[in-house]
Amino acid sequence: MTLVAFVSDRVRPDLVAVVSLMIAVAIGLVPGKAAFSGFADSAVITVAAVLIIGRAVELSGAASLVVRAVTPTRAPLAAKMAILLALGAVLSAFMNNIAALAIIMPVMIRLCRDENISPAVGLMPLSFATILGGMTTLIGTPANLILSSVREAELGEGFHFFDMTPVGGAVTVAGLAYLMIVGWRLAPRRDTGAEAGVEEPLRVFELHSTENLRLRWADVQTRLRGAEIAQLAVWRGHERVTLADDDILQPGDTVIVSARADPWEAGGKVDLRYDIPRSPAANAVVSRLVVADGSVLEGLSYNAVEAQTDGDLRVIAGSLRMARERKPLGAMHIQAGDQLFIQGSGDMLASYARYARLLEVDRKITAAPPARRALLVLAIYTAAVVATAAFGVSPALSFVTAAAIMTAARFVPPLDIYQSVDWPTVVLLGAMIPIGQSFDSSGAAAITASWLTEALTGVSPFWALAALTAATAVFSMFLNNVATAVVMGAVAVQAARALGADVDAFLLAVLIGASSDFLTPIGHHNNMLVMGPGGYRFSDYPRIGALMMLIVILTTAFVLSR
Repeated sequence: MTLVAFVSDRVRPDLVAVVSLMIAVAIGLVPGKAAFSGFADSAVITVAAVLIIGRAVELSGAASLVVRAVTPTRAPLAAKMAILLALGAVLSAFMNNIAALAIIMPVMIRLCRDENISPAVGLMPLSFATILGGMTTLIGTPANLILSSVREAELGEGFHFFDMTPVGGAVTVAGLAYLMIVGWRLAPRRDTGAEAGVEEPLRVFELHSTENLRLRWADVQTRLRGAEIAQLAVWRGHERVTLADDDILQPGDTVIVSARADPWEAGGKVDLRYDIPRSPAANAVVSRLVVADGSVLEGLSYNAVEAQTDGDLRVIAGSLRMARERKPLGAMHIQAGDQLFIQGSGDMLASYARYARLLEVDRKITAAPPARRALLVLAIYTAAVVATAAFGVSPALSFVTAAAIMTAARFVPPLDIYQSVDWPTVVLLGAMIPIGQSFDSSGAAAITASWLTEALTGVSPFWALAALTAATAVFSMFLNNVATAVVMGAVAVQAARALGADVDAFLLAVLIGASSDFLTPIGHHNNMLVMGPGGYRFSDYPRIGALMMLIVILTTAFVLSR
């Protein structure tokens, strides 16, 4: 029932996990005293600490300094593309992969614009590269930490920091080679409005009829077509209406349109009113930004940006989802992946984008940070990694200590400390851990593993590991990788024991498979975040990702079966 609820995508995953946990307690699958034990698990604590550290690294500009230092200004397109993809993988091994994407995405878009090609050529390969990098270290993704907890429960000790690096590194190298040589060339070269040859990106905004000018709808449509403005819908009050050619546009009617034209100029061309005034700020800019997962704006109305900045910034247009839903801005709520066109002071926009986790698309809005601050953040982070990898300090202790030091040193603004943590993921982890334990202790994992064992009996280790990796990857296309790791981790342990195989090899196959959604935009946050700026369709992902998935599965099986 839990898996079906996850797949339906009609209820928030964290709510599904909590309700499932309460049901499991009520029917006796999880003891009442252990109901909230998952929130004390070291995996949950480590995830929260790493997110805070990643935010400090992101805000310090440490990663941006590295990107600027190693990206050549004069090199062939393929070489520049390869460097950016490799950087994306390296950064995502040690920080939140959304943050890694946020740092490199503007550089990739600028590269594509300078080469007069669509950003779609580089953004999907970049997303895949950041996913690959998360497979290489213990803190690369929350699923890695969950599988470490599964190992600790079964074998008495969790994974060490670099235990997954041999297989994860091999998969990353093979995947990057494919992306660098073939993958980016398979990307659709679709017009997204961000190429160098296109002055303005496509915007969706609202125009209103004037009080003293009553126009026939047929005349309005003619004017819109003449100005290269697409009409999407007409709203009268709180209802969407369909107008005949002879109907008169009434005062107060809202016409939702899409155009590349400036909204103020577009309204003037067709004698309709655009209600948002131009910003009076001397350094006013309009920038297109993407809402990252975990943004404080998720679930709020489009007016929240104006309210939170005392009117200094305003959303003047939307894109894609607004075009699909054909609703006024005031009737919509912000979701991760939405594109926002925001007008206001450049300095305020730079600060607010960091606060609200907005990824800029059209304009570089972050100034170069002080190098000393960046180096200090890197030094603290490196010390935490060394303490865990070389001296056996528990990840929870070392990374919580690093997060505390960075917080005390104000490398993370006070308002950002708790906002840096992806609380839905923390709740999901804490609730799913006891459910995963009950899946094992109740015997359900053993039953499922027996089915898997029957299917794999007599199969060589290579193909057994390939099948397990593929099955896990299919699960991850429909479930989040945390739920996939919880379910498949327990099954992998039981199946390995039944087959007399290496438990670690089976757990690592699940670890790779859980992060291997290269076929859909919904299985991983980064795939969803590049969908709008890249102008991708659902069918574009298998175009690049199908061969990538095959490479990952075969490489994993080859390395783990040796």
